[in-house]
Amino acid sequence: MNMNDARHLRWITGVGAALFAFGAAAADLTSQPVTPVAEDAAAGLSPWQIRVRGLGVLTKDSGSINGVPGSDLSYSDSLIPELDISYFFTDNIAAELVLGTTYANIKEDGAVGVPVGKAWLLPPTLTLQYHFTDFGAFKPYVGAGINYSLFYNQSEKPGFHNLDVDNHVGAALQVGFDYMVDEHWGVNFDVKKIFLETDWKADHDVLGPLSGKAKIDPWLIGAGVTYRF
Repeated sequence: MNMNDARHLRWITGVGAALFAFGAAAADLTSQPVTPVAEDAAAGLSPWQIRVRGLGVLTKDSGSINGVPGSDLSYSDSLIPELDISYFFTDNIAAELVLGTTYANIKEDGAVGVPVGKAWLLPPTLTLQYHFTDFGAFKPYVGAGINYSLFYNQSEKPGFHNLDVDNHVGAALQVGFDYMVDEHWGVNFDVKKIFLETDWKADHDVLGPLSGKAKIDPWLIGAGVTYRF
């Protein structure tokens, strides 16, 4: 791990702690004589919840090669499994950590018009959510947080060498809902927007060293099963 990655991870840890502290403060501000957490406990529910989803990763095809007019980049979309873990500070306030991995084929779609390579992506995302609880079994929520996009196992197409896509810290927005079949089981639909614009570089047999921007900004659209412990 280089110094930039270490700095990013320290920053994420600090912001994550701040999000959890904010959630705890919100729990204090919204507490009642019988707190929501106590109500959950009385109902036999723990504050922990997990979801398993099928997730579509839909990228924004935008990017550039420095010094090459008319250059552009495109990325392949993908369908992957995903796991998220939530902790409820109250019935309304929760934090969610999303875990999954995917890959993107990278292609120059403008002046050069050739495939560049492939990069795997591990994008853990932490959001702080507000859950609406006035609709019975239908439980919508909104959220916002941070994402750390870690690129690994990068490979090149013929003619390219030393592909390197920089890791990136960005923002995440979220909206979704659970429909609870009973106290523990439900179905989920979720949409996230990740703001991901990063730097990349590679060597080409003819053009020499290349570098530029990759603006991926994916939509994450998922559906799956919810389990509240």
